[in-house]
Amino acid sequence: MAQEDSKAVAILANQTQYNEHLRSSEKKPRRFPAAFKHMKDDVDPFSAGEQGYFPSDEERMTLRRVPEKLSWAIFSIGICELAERFSFYGATQVFSNFVNRPRPYIDGHVSASGAAKHLNTPSGALGLGTQVANGLVTFNQFWCYITPLLGAYVADVYTNRFNALCIGVGFSMVGHILLVVSAIPTVLDDSHGSLACFIIAMIIMGFGTGFFKSNCSVLIADQIRFKQQTVVTLATGEKVIIDPALTLQRLYLWFYLMINIGSCAGELGMVYAEKWVGFWLAYLLPTLVFTIPIPVLWFGRNFYDVSPPNGSVLSQAVKAWGLVIRKNWSWNPVRLIRNAQSPSYWDCVKPSLLTESERRPWMGYEDVWIDELRRGIKACAIFLLFPLYWLCYNQIVNNLIVQAGQMNIGSTPSEIVSVLDPIFVIIFVFVFNTGVYPLMTKMKLPFTPIKRITVGFFFACAAMIWSSVLQHYIYIRNPCGNRVGDDIVINGNNCSTSYANISVWTQAGSYALVAVSEILASVTSMEIAVLMAPNNMRSIIMGVSLFTTAFASAIGEAFTPLSVNPLFVVNYAVLAGLAFVGGILFWIFFYKLDRKQEEMNLIGQQGSHETKEDSHSGREPSLSLMEKPHTDLHP
Repeated sequence: MAQEDSKAVAILANQTQYNEHLRSSEKKPRRFPAAFKHMKDDVDPFSAGEQGYFPSDEERMTLRRVPEKLSWAIFSIGICELAERFSFYGATQVFSNFVNRPRPYIDGHVSASGAAKHLNTPSGALGLGTQVANGLVTFNQFWCYITPLLGAYVADVYTNRFNALCIGVGFSMVGHILLVVSAIPTVLDDSHGSLACFIIAMIIMGFGTGFFKSNCSVLIADQIRFKQQTVVTLATGEKVIIDPALTLQRLYLWFYLMINIGSCAGELGMVYAEKWVGFWLAYLLPTLVFTIPIPVLWFGRNFYDVSPPNGSVLSQAVKAWGLVIRKNWSWNPVRLIRNAQSPSYWDCVKPSLLTESERRPWMGYEDVWIDELRRGIKACAIFLLFPLYWLCYNQIVNNLIVQAGQMNIGSTPSEIVSVLDPIFVIIFVFVFNTGVYPLMTKMKLPFTPIKRITVGFFFACAAMIWSSVLQHYIYIRNPCGNRVGDDIVINGNNCSTSYANISVWTQAGSYALVAVSEILASVTSMEIAVLMAPNNMRSIIMGVSLFTTAFASAIGEAFTPLSVNPLFVVNYAVLAGLAFVGGILFWIFFYKLDRKQEEMNLIGQQGSHETKEDSHSGREPSLSLMEKPHTDLHP
């Protein structure tokens, strides 16, 4: 009983009391393996944590800010993400040909595996046509970004992020195995059975992807040691601030690098596996790679910092938000807007400001959680305009591949060109991580999340302008004009085999601009989901962020009539206009939030409301500025 009481004290005590508890019990927190020394300007939390303290307002204005070093725990989770993206993109890259095209004939015999080998025709399997293939591919894309909401809910309410991640690995593994079964040559002989197996595999994989995506990107952020700004002294004698916002910025750049290394290798390898061996190998290799997370997660289970679930968190959030709306509602729109902009808008659900009779039974939280919830709802509002961005991004997986087929591509498969996107992302991650962001930090030019996302919209707009202009020249420089690639004959020219005398690598400009937009918008959206959400709702907010991708896929169906000749130029031009308008609206709606980014980042951080004298008053700084180790708080 005494041992349980000691653990309860550790959980309920504030940060300073927790340090006293550790010393009195002679327990030390379990540390992650040594940090990976990949940058010279970041700080090892274990060499700095013993002498840090929360900065004063003056120190926040004058001291240089640096991120902490990323531990091996973080990189091990990144390896799991790399393997999952290799498997996901590698398998889905060949979905279209698998469903669309029939098995080709080689030397008068049907290719048992569907491989085209030396033929100039694509590989195929089921031969169900373009309409069925596009329908299933679109459903898969939509399904895989709907299920993160379920995975996030289960993690934050019932299991925890680590367990939910393991559940996702299990679902995905079963789905991958069924994909391999659907592509076995003897199974392909029964096209209906193969299709049924394929659809079941796709649905199960969607569950796995949802549980994995909504929790992997949050679990990796949970491994950051410094959860709040901390002043430390470097070996050179310089005082700096370890800023968790900068740590998250760097972490998600590396995380996105892992995503794109995995997707690039998966897409590139499986296209050739499909062509020269067959679909069974194109599905088997991703399955084998997906076994990597199993031993990694098993080994890391004793090192990862895992937040326990809170079964009532979503219910509390919904009830609190609903009560706030009811208390501040007015049929007068002017008064309603004025109430919503009032600093006291959320006061009606802060327990410390309510009398005993006014407090509801479900208000088992502190005031600061309401401030964090308010910040998390603002994050969800930020995501509302993202479907306009994803509409542009989604062109690289459909219409830009069609555009590549209308150009001089030589012997290169048209799908290969889409690999330019992850290649450019890999390059630009190093450019931004080692050049752009550190330089702007050194010059004290805050490139805040709101600014980055706004610029990301404009880069997406530029990518669509490039594609529209290129499409215009494709129509000019081919014998069939704006019917290039269509199954018709014009002036004796078979348009289905005609193409413009323009190198397919001219598309590199579009992919480069999209890659920059991803680093600025997509990466930052993950950063915002973690930075602005309450700690016990991070997976849910991340799920909302991922849901915007599914919503964009649904909206994209409305643009299908523009995805045909001779309207491709109009298609890209319209999307460019939407991205430009989205960027303008995004800045108009959130520029005020941009000015308060620093203030919002400090919500919930110890000492954020204390005076400068308090920050130097001799309070325990060591682990008080770092998150309480999970392994010491829970049996």
